[in-house]
This record gives sequence, structure tokens and C-alpha cells, in this order.
Amino acid sequence: MRRIAIVQGRMSSRRLPGKILADTAGVPLLMHVLRRAQAADVFDVVVMATSTDPSDDPVEDFCTASGFACFRGDLNNVLERYFTAAKMYNADLITRITADCPLLDPQVVRAVNEAFDPVHHDYVSNTLERTYPNGLDTEVFSMEALTKARERAMLPSEKEHVTPFIYKNPDMFRMHQITQKHDLSSLRWTVDELRDLEFVRAVFEELGTGTFGQREILALLKRRPELRGMNEGISNDGYQRSLAEDERIKNGGPSSSSTALSA
Repeated sequence: MRRIAIVQGRMSSRRLPGKILADTAGVPLLMHVLRRAQAADVFDVVVMATSTDPSDDPVEDFCTASGFACFRGDLNNVLERYFTAAKMYNADLITRITADCPLLDPQVVRAVNEAFDPVHHDYVSNTLERTYPNGLDTEVFSMEALTKARERAMLPSEKEHVTPFIYKNPDMFRMHQITQKHDLSSLRWTVDELRDLEFVRAVFEELGTGTFGQREILALLKRRPELRGMNEGISNDGYQRSLAEDERIKNGGPSSSSTALSA
């Protein structure tokens, strides 16, 4: 069974353009994400999936220079981008990771993958019943589930965010959730705004550039609780914007997909 990770990202971020190549502990932020995905040691290949938009030429250049696989697809229909990349790399199981998560924990990625049983599951994640910090998100799904979603998804949110069609249809897909004992979902370790980037840089400055994980970051925040305040209060509004677009489509309004900025 061929497992691949697909890391989605683009330079045209709405709130922090160019963030995935922003300097983070001496290397582009994206380098940390790709290295950490590889460190999970469960994938045949880790693929960076960006868009064909010229603004993403630097992403491909970075991947080529750094030895990472790179696929370029649709800017707005990220579901189609995933499907085409997964086909190109002959995937049986796909792990979805976003390129704005430089503190991704390889052990968490591995745990979610190890929990996936192809006999009983179509989709496994740690994102629906949240107990992990925002920024450790890991979703694993079968090629069959991805194909079905690609064929049937109609709404903007389903095409932009890849997996909503799957997890909104539990009668169609066999799902399983990974949780941990303590609810840490209020912690924010992803990068959407400059304050997030400053927080991540501070963490790397304290812990170095190795593949430390959740445990080490929690210990750091216990020693230096002021770090947590660096990016408190920032909302994740991307999915909510997509849901608003869904309602516009349902009510017969025009789609704004031509100007959407997808991951």
C-alpha cells in the first residue's frame, strides 16, 4: 500500500502573502513542514502541492533546489489539485497537511497514519473532535474516498478545503477520530498572520531546528508562558468564508471562485 503526504500551500495567502517561504530559523517556513512530514517516516513520498499561478513559481524553485517533490495544479479547486497529485504519485493512502504548520509533530502524523485501518476506515483525522493544538492537523484518507469526493463535491467549501465532503457524509464514509487525554485545542501553532509567524520564530529560537514535538513545545510554554500571548485571539476564518460562499451559491448568487485564494 503506497502512502503519500500531500502538503498544500501557495504564496497568495489572504492574510500573510508569501508566508510559506518566509524566513523561519534561517530557512523558508515550508522547509520545516516538509522535513517534519518526512520525519514521520511513514510515507513513500512527501509532495508539495502548489498552484500553476505564476506567483507560485518560487515554491517550485524552492522544492527543486531542496530536493522535494512538487506538483502544480488548480489554484482554487484544491480538491482537484489533491486528486491529480495523488494519481500522479500512485497513492493508495493520502495524508493531508497544510504548509502553514511549521511545528507539525512527526509523532502525531505517524500516530494518525498508524490508526488508519483500510479494512475499517476511509478517513482518519485529529481535526473533527479537536484536542490537539491548531497546527498539528493531520488527515488520512483513501484514494477511493478522495475519488468519490472529487466526483460528487459541488460546494466551494468542499473544493477549497478538500475533505469537507468526506466528513460531512458519515453514511458514505467510514470515519475514525484520534484524540488525546488533555484538550489543547485552544493553543495556536499555525501561521495565518504576522503574530503567528513571530510566535513560531520564537519557538524555534528557543528549541532549535530539530524535529521537536508537542511535548517540548508545551514544556517551553510552561517555562515561558508569555510566548502563548504572542498570537492569542487570532481566528481561523478561511473555512467560514467558504461556507458563506456556499450559501451564496445555494441562494442563486454568482460564485466568486475566480478571485478566491485557496491554500
